[in-house]
Amino acid sequence: MTVPVRSLHFADAREAEDLSAFLARLIHYDRAAAVRLQAGGGALAVFGRPPSFEVLAIRTARLDHPVELDVTVSAGELLESFGDGAEFTVPAPVTGPPWAGLLPPRGGWRKLPGLPEVSAMRAAVSAAVSEFRTRDEALPAERRTRAERDRIGREIWSRTVGGTGLPLRAVHAAQSLGFLRPGVPVALLSAGSWLRLRTPFGSIAVRINGLGGLSLTPQQPA
Repeated sequence: MTVPVRSLHFADAREAEDLSAFLARLIHYDRAAAVRLQAGGGALAVFGRPPSFEVLAIRTARLDHPVELDVTVSAGELLESFGDGAEFTVPAPVTGPPWAGLLPPRGGWRKLPGLPEVSAMRAAVSAAVSEFRTRDEALPAERRTRAERDRIGREIWSRTVGGTGLPLRAVHAAQSLGFLRPGVPVALLSAGSWLRLRTPFGSIAVRINGLGGLSLTPQQPA
């Protein structure tokens, strides 16, 4: 979609800082990252897909006036457009990656039970990272291939959390992007084939039947 370049203003400068940090983390994992921006009324949602996690990361912020917007842009260009205050410029559109056309629904979410405490989820991620390292180091030289490491990663990060169907990779992504912080309230929501881990700092959404074939070799927690 072609949209005119425009300046937008956040309702709260702190939310601009949080969104800047989110974009910086996405770029850390993928220097060519794209994000899809959707704004309706006075709210902005930014969708990104960090490589290796097979999830969508979502960060929202309030705008100081109603705006209608739906465009995919470069995460790096968007980050560079942020000024010192609460203003930013929407960059020129880019050709969106396939995931940008497969966003979770806006409504119809229901809360699911069974999500462990944040401390337990963070501990599960740490244990999984340690397990991956141990199993990777134990591989003989002739089997230390990308395919074998991906197989191990897929086995570990596809495990579900507690009594839910949420894959551990979604929790790993939430922690790596700074969403899953000690003591914060979290919720697990469901809508159709989507699950969503919601925190005050952002959400991670994942389709139960998968988002397509990126590698599952884990990134290190931030």
